[in-house]
Amino acid sequence: MRQPHARFAVIGQPVDHSLSPYIHKHFANQWSVDLDYDRLELSPEALTQGLTRFAAEGGVGANVTLPHKRAVMDLCGELAPRARRAQSVNTLSVIDGVWHGDNTDGVGLVNDLCLRRNIDLRGRRMLLLGAGGAAFGVTPALMDAGIGELVVCNRTPERADDLVDALQEPERAHTRYWQDLPELGHFDLIINATSAGRGTQPLQLPFRLAGTQTVAVDLSYGMAAIDFLAWAKAAGCGEAFDGLGMLVEQAAESFRIWQGVRPDTEAVYAELRRLADGEGAVE
Repeated sequence: MRQPHARFAVIGQPVDHSLSPYIHKHFANQWSVDLDYDRLELSPEALTQGLTRFAAEGGVGANVTLPHKRAVMDLCGELAPRARRAQSVNTLSVIDGVWHGDNTDGVGLVNDLCLRRNIDLRGRRMLLLGAGGAAFGVTPALMDAGIGELVVCNRTPERADDLVDALQEPERAHTRYWQDLPELGHFDLIINATSAGRGTQPLQLPFRLAGTQTVAVDLSYGMAAIDFLAWAKAAGCGEAFDGLGMLVEQAAESFRIWQGVRPDTEAVYAELRRLADGEGAVE
């Protein structure tokens, strides 16, 4: 059911760079929905009080970004099954005075891959680089989409083990050590969910992981994805793209949860793609 005039926000620290207000206002215009959507920067220490104040001032829904996706779970009276599986929340809704938590990251990525790019995930051999919150958020949906084999590599092996154990798919999901990457062979799909190459540590991956049929995806977008996409090009990947499409698609699923209708995503994605490629700025 569509909300009457209501207040929404993206919550995180920092959030001044967030494209969510632009995206959701674009969606609202499609359906003539009357809403306010703002950026709400909250430190971890101020999260509980800030959410309480936001709800008291008329807030009925929020997207959650770093560093709060896990912490906000403890503030929810109810969690959707996919939020439990992802062990994080990126979408909050007030229902009967209680915060309900959901996670739309995984379905956002799958919709970008399958619907926008016409990629069939069934039976694919997939390498996931990283095992942090972003990886946890998208992996269950990828497995549900039919990934044939998942190999998780993380610089901290224990974290990779936690992710694989949480999936409860021992026949399809496995952990490998980072130093084993040169021996892992060729993958159909490589997803980068690490911060490697983003000013913290260099991105060093063997070219033998990829080939002309490989699809490479960075869950970040813009400058943060440049190093991985450059590696993918050098490695000869057939397709390589950043997480901008996922960003738009996860937002569309949040909008559907709040308003009961799914917006068309192509126009806003095309505009953001144009802007991300350096042809303008978001207003």
